[in-house]
Amino acid sequence: MVRKALNTIYTMWLREMLRFWRSKSRIIGSLATPFFFLIILGAGFSSSFQLPGGGRFDKSYLAPGLIGMAILFSSLMGGVSIIWDREFGFLKEILIAPVSRFFVALGKAVGGVTTSMIQGVLIMIIARLIGIEYTSIPGVLASIPVMFISGIGFIGLGIALASKIDSHEGFQMVMSFLTMPLVLLSGAFFPITNLPAWLRVLVYANPLTYGVEALRFCLLGSSPISIYVSIGVLLLFAFAMIGLGGKMFEKMRV
Repeated sequence: MVRKALNTIYTMWLREMLRFWRSKSRIIGSLATPFFFLIILGAGFSSSFQLPGGGRFDKSYLAPGLIGMAILFSSLMGGVSIIWDREFGFLKEILIAPVSRFFVALGKAVGGVTTSMIQGVLIMIIARLIGIEYTSIPGVLASIPVMFISGIGFIGLGIALASKIDSHEGFQMVMSFLTMPLVLLSGAFFPITNLPAWLRVLVYANPLTYGVEALRFCLLGSSPISIYVSIGVLLLFAFAMIGLGGKMFEKMRV
């Protein structure tokens, strides 16, 4: 039973990896947006904003937020593969096999989060090449499991949504509705300290906030949220969403 489950997870993981590798436009597109954000917003903020005490805005502040944004986009988009597979009949062939649907969903989740991590690491490397300074190599290495935990939560959410949505158009609309508020309320572009009380509530209720701040602690060495709190919230979110995604996937009609 365990071996069958592991084979199912590995097969679905491998399929997602092959699909990602063959889609060069997807790789380029996923890297281009954070790269231009880092270049344009970094230059604009550095030249326009002055911090309390007279210091200039450091563009390195944006790097963890943009990595978190890439993880969010890529992970949620992992749900699209379920809609494609359902549309082209592949999912029906998989689900008639004598394996648990939960492990099929888990394999797709692990495959999707692996591609998200690859994109996050590539953005981290690009940011370093254009002058972003990280505090330490151990911190850089610690950011990789943070990407995994954050990504697995959002891909679980993507699977849950895709299990209920029948069309690409509908999924894209939901994606647009979710992603921008999550990014803007995560502290990716501005410090979350000294915010109005009503806005602070929304920021701290946003799971992406804890992913961004955990990355900021690992890469830059400081964060207004304790790293233990961030990791704890991310783990709770990941378990909850992967459980929800698995349940929704089991009940999905194909």
